[in-house]
Amino acid sequence: MRRICVDASFVLKLLLDEPDSLRAVAHWSEWIASDSDIVAPFRLVFEVVSVLRNNVYRRIITPEAGDKAMAAFLAQDIALLHPDSLVEQGWRIAARFNRPTVYDAIYLALGELLDCEVWTADRRLYNAAGAELSWLRLLT
Repeated sequence: MRRICVDASFVLKLLLDEPDSLRAVAHWSEWIASDSDIVAPFRLVFEVVSVLRNNVYRRIITPEAGDKAMAAFLAQDIALLHPDSLVEQGWRIAARFNRPTVYDAIYLALGELLDCEVWTADRRLYNAAGAELSWLRLLT
């Protein structure tokens, strides 16, 4: 079974009408059809929910659209994982790529620990690590 790690920037493309949303939906549909195991660190929940709430608060989307996006997010079959060494591995990866925070490195750490692709729509993250991490994929 193919295992794929997704970050919040990718998942938000599924929930909001953003550039590359159609591309994200196409990948997602392919993964679901092929019975792939989609995973993420638990922090995904807090990132996605915070962005959705912020979009409602700033009136980028209506409260009803926010509720609909929230329900769609909660309906996704994403296994939320926290292996024992995830934080330590995230710390090492953040240092390796000279990142100011560990937040995004946690996704990379999970991908490394599980030996799977990590999909992101975050160009800065990809530019920082993509040349060295052959399994890091940018949605473009």
